[in-house]
Parts: sequence; C-alpha cells; structure tokens
Amino acid sequence: MSEVAQTTQWICKVCNWIYDEVAGDPEHGIAPGTAFADIPDDWYCPECGVTKADFEAVEF
Repeated sequence: MSEVAQTTQWICKVCNWIYDEVAGDPEHGIAPGTAFADIPDDWYCPECGVTKADFEAVEF
C-alpha cells in the first residue's frame, strides 16, 4: 500500500488568500516547495498585508 503525501495549505483568516506549500509564492521571493514554517517572519499576505500569524493550516 502506498502512502499519499499530505499537502498543507495555509489560508489567510482576513482575506482567504491561500498559501500553497507546493506552489510557494515566487512573485514575493518564496520558492515552490517552501514550508510555511520556513517563510521569513517578515513575509506578509500578498493580498491584504497581514502577517504569518493571521494564517491557519488547512490539511487534506
């Protein structure tokens, strides 16, 4: 039986913009495959400008 990789996305609680760890945020210097925990603390939501603290994980 093969294991299915778990994908984690993070959703902004303010504007609902989704950070997908697979896609990253290359337009803002975050390479594809970058885990949310590895994003610099000064990164912000590209849609509304809030900090990482305003995101929550969505796992499926």
